Amino acid sequence: MKRLAVYCGSATPADKRYMELARDVGEALAKRGIGIVYGGGRLGLMGAVAHAALASGGEVIGVIPEALVSGEVANHDCTDLRIVKGMHERKLMFTELADGFLTLPGGVGTMDELWEAVSWAQLGYHAKPVGLLNAFGYFDHLLAFNHHMVQVGFVRAEHQAIIMAEHELELLLQRMTAHEPAKPIFDMKAEEL
Repeated sequence: MKRLAVYCGSATPADKRYMELARDVGEALAKRGIGIVYGGGRLGLMGAVAHAALASGGEVIGVIPEALVSGEVANHDCTDLRIVKGMHERKLMFTELADGFLTLPGGVGTMDELWEAVSWAQLGYHAKPVGLLNAFGYFDHLLAFNHHMVQVGFVRAEHQAIIMAEHELELLLQRMTAHEPAKPIFDMKAEEL
């Protein structure tokens, strides 16, 4: 993996562990020679990931909608800052530029990005690994809900492992590197659906 799209919050939680996690991830990816494609902001976890990666000599490509640039939240220190019209173009660029997706704690926007990466993997728009760093048990309920969707039958059994979740970055990166894509819906016959 040469580059990962890193999804995470633009907020700064009161619990300092989240910002420290973001800095650790940015530094660790840079030290492994893995570039980062992210939301292009300078605030919250997003800013912490980017700043730490840049400080460690890493490549950081920011992709930010023009409406957020004018709000003075853009990180102009990125290796490459790409300004796009809107969120759809932003997420498509994440998919085009990255070899996989790494999700850290975040809010609604982070969840939107994660679920789109999962949905596109199910369908067959990409065959890239989707990793979830479940630090501090942040995603426990989301993972339980994903399991529930499988049990009920809204997520096919062969797609239940698209989300690779681990509590430690090193183990997650190992799993993502060894990723074998699931059979996409586009390749399934009607009786398999």
